[in-house]
Amino acid sequence: MSFFVQLMLVGCASMMAPAAYGLVVQDFASARSFFYTGVLFATVALFIALARYRPEKEVPDALRARDTDREGRNLLLTLLATYFLGPLLLAVPIAEAGAGVPYMDAYFEMISALTTTGATLFSGPDEALPRTIEFWRAIVGWLGGLFAWVTAVAVLAPMNLGGFEVISARQAGQGQSGISQITRIAAGPERIARFAARLFPIYFALTLALWFALAMIGATPFVALCHAMSVMATSGISPVGGLSGSGAGFGGEVVVFAFLILALSRKTFTADTPRPDAAPLYRDPEMRIALAVLTFVPVFLFMRHWVGVIEVSGEFGFLRALQAYWGGLFMVMSFLTTAGFESAFWEQSRFWSGLQAPGVLLMGLTIFGGGVATTAGGVKLLRLYALVRHGEREIEKLISPSSVGGAGAAARRIRREGAYVAWVYFMVFAFTIAAVMILMSLFGHDFEAATVFTLSALTTTGPLVDVAGENPLSYADLGHPERLILGATMVLGRLELLAIIALINPEFWRR
Repeated sequence: MSFFVQLMLVGCASMMAPAAYGLVVQDFASARSFFYTGVLFATVALFIALARYRPEKEVPDALRARDTDREGRNLLLTLLATYFLGPLLLAVPIAEAGAGVPYMDAYFEMISALTTTGATLFSGPDEALPRTIEFWRAIVGWLGGLFAWVTAVAVLAPMNLGGFEVISARQAGQGQSGISQITRIAAGPERIARFAARLFPIYFALTLALWFALAMIGATPFVALCHAMSVMATSGISPVGGLSGSGAGFGGEVVVFAFLILALSRKTFTADTPRPDAAPLYRDPEMRIALAVLTFVPVFLFMRHWVGVIEVSGEFGFLRALQAYWGGLFMVMSFLTTAGFESAFWEQSRFWSGLQAPGVLLMGLTIFGGGVATTAGGVKLLRLYALVRHGEREIEKLISPSSVGGAGAAARRIRREGAYVAWVYFMVFAFTIAAVMILMSLFGHDFEAATVFTLSALTTTGPLVDVAGENPLSYADLGHPERLILGATMVLGRLELLAIIALINPEFWRR
C-alpha cells in the first residue's frame, strides 16, 4: 500500500471524530457530511490500494533497485503532494456541511491547518464556524503537527535536510557518497511507520495531559481539547479566538507556556546519539539560544519603562508590573515557537514598556522559530546558533589572528560548514520573503500588509496578522489569488526551502 494511500486512510478515519461529535451536539448536517465523506474516500483509497497491489515476490529486482534509488525523491514528492492535494480531500466535509463555507475557503482553511499555520478566514464573532468544523480544524492541525514531527525525523533528518544539515558533514539533501541516506537505512514508508508508532503515544499522551490540565483550571472540555491540540502542534487554532476566551485565565497561560518549551529543541523528545553520558538539556545549543532570547527580550521590554522614562497614568503597582512582565515573557515564548497565542496581559505589557509598534519584535521572533524536528516553523534556532558561533569566532580572530578555535571537531564544523549552510538558508529565506511580498504588492497591498501576511504564512504563524500590524489584518479581506499565493507559501515554510531546492536538483532526477 502506497504511503499517500495510507495518509488518505488516516484522514478518512479522523473524520469519524467530528462526525461523532456532531451527533453528540446534534449538528446532524455536519455529522452526516463528515461520515459520508470519510466512508467515500476510504472506499476510494482501498480501491486504489487493491489496484496497485503487487506481491513482493513478483516485483522484479531491477524495478525494486530503481525504486530504492529514487526513494528520497519519491518521499519528498509525496510530502509536497500531501500538503497540496491532501487539503482537497480534507476540505470536502466542510464545504458539504451546510455551514455556507465555499469550497475554496475550506481548502485554504485545511492548508492552513495541515501546515500548522492556524490562519483562518472566519475570525470575527459574526463569522464563527460551527463547533464541529472548529473541532475538525483543530484535529487537522494536530495531525499536521504529528506529520511534521514524524517526517522531520524519518525523512528530512536522514536526507540531511530540515536543519540537520547544520550539524552534519554531508551535503544537504544527500548521504555519504552522494546517495540519499534514507535508501541505506530502510524504505521510506516503513521508516515513517516505525517512527510514527514510536512518537505517536508520546504526542497523544502529552495532548491528553494538557487537555486535562486546561480543563481542571477552568476551560470547558471542548475548548481545552482544541487548545491542547493546537499547543502541541503550535498551530494557534482556537474556537474562541485565543486563550483569553477559554476561561482558563493566568493558570492556563502558565500551563501552555510549559508545554511550548517542547517546541524549543529536538532533544526535548529525541536525541541524536542517545547515551548515558549525554549532556543535559540546558546545554543543548537550541535550548541555550532560546533561553537567551527568553531572558533578554522580556527584560528589555520591562526595563524600557525606566530607560525610556515612560510615564504611566493610573494605578500601576507591583502586581501589575509583574503582569506586564509575564505578558512580554509569554508572547516571546508563543511567537518564538510560532504558536501565536496572545497573552491576556500583552496590552498591559505594551502599555508598561511604551511599545507602540510590536510588529517588528514579533515578526523577528517568528523568523527565528523553534527547534529542528519539532512542530515549530521559522528558520530554526539551530541555524541561528551556527551563525552566532561563527560570529563569535570571527570576533576572536580579529582580536587574536593567530588563535586556534577549540571545542572539538563538531563545534568547528558548526562554525564553518554549518554556518555557511545556515547563511545560505537565511538568504534563500530572505529572497522568498521578497518574492512573495512583490506578488502581494501586485494585488494592491501596501508594504506593511504584504510583510505581515508573508511572514505569517512563511513562518506558519497565522495569528501574527492579528497583532503585528498597526491595525489587525484579516485573511478574509484577501482575494482568491492572494490566498493561493499564501497557501503555497505556507507549504514552503512547513516543508522548508532546502527540501524544495533538493527536489529541483538535477542529481535527484538522474537516478
